[in-house]
Amino acid sequence: MAAQKQIVLRTEHLKAFYILEVQGTQKTVKAVNDVDLQIYEDEIYGIAGESGCGKTTLLKTLFNEVVPPLRLIDGKLYYRIGAQETDVTNMSAEEKRKLRMEYIAYIPQGSMSVFNPVLKIKGTYEDFIGSHVSGQSRAEIFQTAHKRILELGLPKNVLDVYPHQLSGGMRQRVTIALASSLNPRIMIGDEPTTALDVVVQRGVIQMLKDIQKSLKNTIILVTHDMGVHANVADRIGIMYAGKIVEEATTEQIFAEPVHPYTQFLINSLPKFGDKSVRTSVPGSPPSLADLPSGCPFHPRCPHVKDICRQQMPDFTQLDKDHKVACWLVGEGQHG
Repeated sequence: MAAQKQIVLRTEHLKAFYILEVQGTQKTVKAVNDVDLQIYEDEIYGIAGESGCGKTTLLKTLFNEVVPPLRLIDGKLYYRIGAQETDVTNMSAEEKRKLRMEYIAYIPQGSMSVFNPVLKIKGTYEDFIGSHVSGQSRAEIFQTAHKRILELGLPKNVLDVYPHQLSGGMRQRVTIALASSLNPRIMIGDEPTTALDVVVQRGVIQMLKDIQKSLKNTIILVTHDMGVHANVADRIGIMYAGKIVEEATTEQIFAEPVHPYTQFLINSLPKFGDKSVRTSVPGSPPSLADLPSGCPFHPRCPHVKDICRQQMPDFTQLDKDHKVACWLVGEGQHG
């Protein structure tokens, strides 16, 4: 199904590293390390993995917000704008800013970072919409904001309160409503359910699904919570040490995980009626500033082979929607 849809965002060998100076020595943190993605219209694409694997940096790079110490080292990022695919990696800062306003929206971690604490919510909406759409009066801006608030089932007076007067879950929903207010073609969400209890999480997840269904746009969602992905994502990319190591439909990821890392993530989840002890991934994630040779998962993999220590495998295409980078499965293009 996904393969028949139009690609709205694509990367080729994308590399985005943090270049840091530590006690006079340059350190390179390989947060996004040779990532190829194809994101389709009218889908929710989930990115899963442990903390520190590069998920947030990948989102920033896809949003085309690469600022020091983060640097785009190599690769291409394409947006489909109208009928054409446009390389946005070499655009000027002003071109990137204009494109982000018209095409893509970002939902950051922590809703309080979005709001000015001394302005009512409507003040934030006025600043946001006013900076993105020229020539609108305050009344027109508030009409746009009020319409989206009501469409998403939020209290109609929510625009007239200060951020601190809202609960964390309500602030997060208002943030999502703000991000969707100009009907972006792509919305990027960075851990939008973090620090929320499960009941509030459900409301946030349902809001994202409602927005995607209404706008028929694309949502790229990062979270380490596999339960959230199970409820909202159409496809999932599993990220480890700056790389995507497996990608498939959500059903395939949960029913037939192939990469050993993906298997650990799925098998660690509790299951109804199963009282056996769940096992997590052994060991600790590697430092992105000092990656092991070969496949970065090999120091933690119970099935490691000699070639795993020497060379990173390319993807093996298991079917049209399922690919995995693992020497246990196939040789990929190295064969």
